[in-house]
Amino acid sequence: MNKNTLKTSLRMMIVLGALVLIAQGAAAAEGDAATTADDNWGTPMGAGLALGLAAIGAGFSQAAIGSAAVGMIAEDGSKFGPALIFTALPESIVILGALPLFL
Repeated sequence: MNKNTLKTSLRMMIVLGALVLIAQGAAAAEGDAATTADDNWGTPMGAGLALGLAAIGAGFSQAAIGSAAVGMIAEDGSKFGPALIFTALPESIVILGALPLFL
């Protein structure tokens, strides 16, 4: 991944984080208004953001780890076990990102 892609990804994450913070501030400013079942969409949206961003981060990390693992296995076939562990390790991030869906 080149530097321009990383800079663009970082800028996009900062913009999305700022938008989420602004939206939470606006929702908190409304404060004491009675909410109905139709108006309560913040919790599913937050859980969706947590899962989606965790999956995107895990995808980026698995891309780099997977290509390195293939090169490592090509040089030494006995390194398959560690390569498999390191490739599967970022999936725990997605599992932790899925926890808000159940809470």
